[in-house]
Order: sequence, then structure tokens, then C-alpha cells
Amino acid sequence: QVQLVESGGGLVQAGGSLRLSCAGSGRTFRRYGMGWFRQAPGKEREFVAAVGWSGVSIYYADSVKGRFTISRDNAKNTVSLQMNSLKPEDTAVYYCAVGLLATPTAVSSTDFWGQGTQVTVSS
Repeated sequence: QVQLVESGGGLVQAGGSLRLSCAGSGRTFRRYGMGWFRQAPGKEREFVAAVGWSGVSIYYADSVKGRFTISRDNAKNTVSLQMNSLKPEDTAVYYCAVGLLATPTAVSSTDFWGQGTQVTVSS
């Protein structure tokens, strides 16, 4: 059974940093793209960042470029998201994602989801 478990969320002041991690189990993900999405209250789930299986291809939403950094460790079956210069508008539940056929840059290209971790940025 595939399972993705996120950690690292919390409450931080604007301008601060958080690091999210996602650990996968149930299968190896080293041949699949992994990524992060977020969903704020009353809004649709949106793409944040993704990384291809080799770690070479990396994608970011315009809203987080220059502030967030995605990385993966295939030996540990993990993907991380370093979030710096956080803003109140970054407040959302963040979800880890895995795409079997494509790097998950859209909800439609995601096959597995984590349960989510809350990130709250106060002003």
C-alpha cells in the first residue's frame, strides 16, 4: 500500500522559513516525479513545485519562485520543500504528490497524495 506522509508544517511569522518533508512507503519512487501542492480554505488545490525522477527537471509556480526550493533523496524515498521568505498568502494545507506517468505539475497528473500538513503564516 502506497503511503506518503508529510511533516514540518506549523505556524511561522511572515518572512520566516519552514521545511516540509514527505516520506514515501509501499513502493520505491525513484523512477517517478514528486511534488508539492497546496490548498487554502475556499480555494482549489494548486501546484507549488515538482521535481523529476532524476532531480534534474524542476518546476515552480510563479508565486513561489526564488523563495521555495524543492529537493529529493531517492535513497530515502523522500522529497522536501524549503520555504523561505514566507508570506501570509502562503498559508494553506500542503500536500505531497507523486506522478507515475509524468512529473506532477497539475492535479490531473498526480496519482498519489499525502494527507497534508498545515502551514500558517502570520502577518
